[in-house]
Amino acid sequence: MTPIRIDLHSDTQTRPSAAMRDVMANAEVGDEQMGEDPSVNQLQEMVAKLLGKEAALFLPSGTMCNLIALSVHCRSGDEIMSDRTAHILNVEGAGAAVIGGSFIRPLDGENGIFSADQVRASMRSGSRYGPLSRVVSVEQTSNGGGGTVWPLATIKDVAETAGDLGLIMHMDGARLLNAAVSSGVSAKDFSDPFESVWIDLSKGLGCPIGGVLAGSAEFIKQAWRWKQRLGGAMRQAGIAAAAGIYALENNVERMVEDHDNARLLAERLANMGGLDINLETVQSNLVFFDVKNTGMSGADMEAKLAEHGVRISNVRDTRMRAVTHLDVSRDQVEEAADVVRKVLEET
Repeated sequence: MTPIRIDLHSDTQTRPSAAMRDVMANAEVGDEQMGEDPSVNQLQEMVAKLLGKEAALFLPSGTMCNLIALSVHCRSGDEIMSDRTAHILNVEGAGAAVIGGSFIRPLDGENGIFSADQVRASMRSGSRYGPLSRVVSVEQTSNGGGGTVWPLATIKDVAETAGDLGLIMHMDGARLLNAAVSSGVSAKDFSDPFESVWIDLSKGLGCPIGGVLAGSAEFIKQAWRWKQRLGGAMRQAGIAAAAGIYALENNVERMVEDHDNARLLAERLANMGGLDINLETVQSNLVFFDVKNTGMSGADMEAKLAEHGVRISNVRDTRMRAVTHLDVSRDQVEEAADVVRKVLEET
């Protein structure tokens, strides 16, 4: 079996650098359940300040960040609005249903971005025969939408409508910092309209684990209860938190390289016959393309690329996704494009 040399499966494939490992090995630690881990406390304070919130909570995963936020906001039977492509719906929906007793109503946005009018049109009447609309969830950037960045103006419009309707705003900010780097809008400005927001440490930031959820002090107090309830407390978690501190200090601005590499890959793929790609959605580090016109399935394309040591994933039928990150260089992106061309020529 050919080893994978260029891994574009996801930005979750990043591995901690030698410098990150060093700060992890030397991190100050304590019992985070008792508020005594200085590295965890520092990370939480950094993220709260970055996002403009009163407090933050270090958690093992982004999935837990979403699950806890929605569980705090919702009562059993409540409804959450999200785009039909949203991660919380297509990958995490069972958690909201089983753990939080809530369910997710898909809105038919464009490239993962829905409008204030769609929120208003989807608002439940309050009849006892139906659920209560409770939360509007925005995914920044939109993964299923193609890596698109929610414009701040659109977020503000949606938030204003949500406020008029008495709805809570939650941001799935797994790639929020990619959006900030791409758009020039600060993470704080993007986060301001939301009652809860989180960032993922294990994607573009290059950490091995974790996410940080932020909101008001009262929200985080309730989130802590859910963290205990779900087994999310980690004791001497400063070893992992130190990676997050390092990443926030060193790995944010460099994301522009990932975005440039994604654009390079997308433009090269767009010039290859048989591939269908929408360059307008390539706004961050995600590149989606379709191989339906080649006569191959997505699974076939994934397997053939792997034979050449390149991993680009088949996400559905003939749709493929490549994700650039700090462990993939510009030269490797060029090589990956060459391999795609070679596979097409061999077909």
